[in-house]
Amino acid sequence: MSTTTGSGKSTAAWRNWAGNVTARPVREVTPASVDELSAALRQAKEDGLRAKPTGTGHSFTAAAATDGLLIRPELLTGIRRIDREAGTVTVEAGTPLKRLNAALAREGLSLTNMGDIMEQTVSGAISTGTHGTGRDSASISAQIKALDLVTADGTVLTCSEKENPEVFAAARLGIGALGVISAITFAVEPVFFLTAREEPMTFDKVTSEFDALHAENEHFEFYWFPHTGNCTTKRNNRSAGPEAPPGRVSAFVEDEILSNGLFQVVNTIGRAVPATIPGIAKISSKALSARTYTDIPYKVFTSPRRVRFVEMEYAVPRAALVETLRELKAMVERSNLRISFPVEVRTAPADDITLSTASGRDSAYIAVHMYRGTPYQAYFTAAERIFTAHEGRPHWGKIHTRGADYFAQAYPRFAEFTALRDRLDPDRMFGNDYLRRVLGD
Repeated sequence: MSTTTGSGKSTAAWRNWAGNVTARPVREVTPASVDELSAALRQAKEDGLRAKPTGTGHSFTAAAATDGLLIRPELLTGIRRIDREAGTVTVEAGTPLKRLNAALAREGLSLTNMGDIMEQTVSGAISTGTHGTGRDSASISAQIKALDLVTADGTVLTCSEKENPEVFAAARLGIGALGVISAITFAVEPVFFLTAREEPMTFDKVTSEFDALHAENEHFEFYWFPHTGNCTTKRNNRSAGPEAPPGRVSAFVEDEILSNGLFQVVNTIGRAVPATIPGIAKISSKALSARTYTDIPYKVFTSPRRVRFVEMEYAVPRAALVETLRELKAMVERSNLRISFPVEVRTAPADDITLSTASGRDSAYIAVHMYRGTPYQAYFTAAERIFTAHEGRPHWGKIHTRGADYFAQAYPRFAEFTALRDRLDPDRMFGNDYLRRVLGD
């Protein structure tokens, strides 16, 4: 299905990675420079079109969907400059995280923390609040030192703590509502080694000892397998090295067969015959064995994710994590739900970003997933009821049903963000149905 633009070009429907969001823009542009991006926005404004950059479509919400101008970021990539004295790197906004990580490693540098996949563009990742897990180090957005924002009239605003600080506070996680980011300056540090320790642990043990596990490790996360009392835990801590990556056989078995290939098969079976899921879960939860390995950060933090799914994730106050998770487990056990994906738990320290899910409070993240094509509404609705009862804040790029009234209560600085939006984009050129729901109009 395609539509024809005024220039005679035909644009195909755009779909996100999970396949649950489709958009039909009337025009596409792939700018090769900031000047071309500014010109495209000015033309869209003149033509009365709304505009959105797409990134790589890894959001599960319609944050990037547009019926107007679709801005593809493929040519706005690469490192602009590295300032070793300041400890920063400035990168074009369309650069995929995987290319940034590899390029930094070649220069002997690294981000301090990152999420568990690296397919996203840097601007897409920060705009929705992509995060990993950390006791002291926070989301990717919290590692930004400056950014350039192209506004609706094509003006480029350079933003930092000293220059346009009110825009900087919001645009580090702006959900695409304030403009189009063209460049980002990240804090970086000399590359270091992380030692990962993965091991099985019971649900009761990991929840009863969570505070200690969080306090004793720089990066702690775990996965609980629904229909079981089993978890797998991962602790990442800095070490002096030497490099000791997983052996080829171990990496192939754990990352390719169990986490992708076999996982794809069992999810396909579970979707066709839901009654098999609890039994499969008991086997799957015991299949991953303990292992320890050491490598540079992006090779430890991130891993391939080729099994497609839909996801909901909420940040709750860290002190409320254990109670929230126990309620989630009890809900699954008394329901008829059949859940084939593990529940992921991570943490982040408080930050000062206006609409960050960790804004102003130490946070814990609980992510629930369902295999693509499997009905997810009943599970997500029941989970969301629990999350919101604990003052949860949904990830901006993952499925949720909350609206502006909820966020006005959940975020003390919500009105600050919407007032800035009114100033930078009064005509809602960067608006869409999703932003109307979550920010109001």
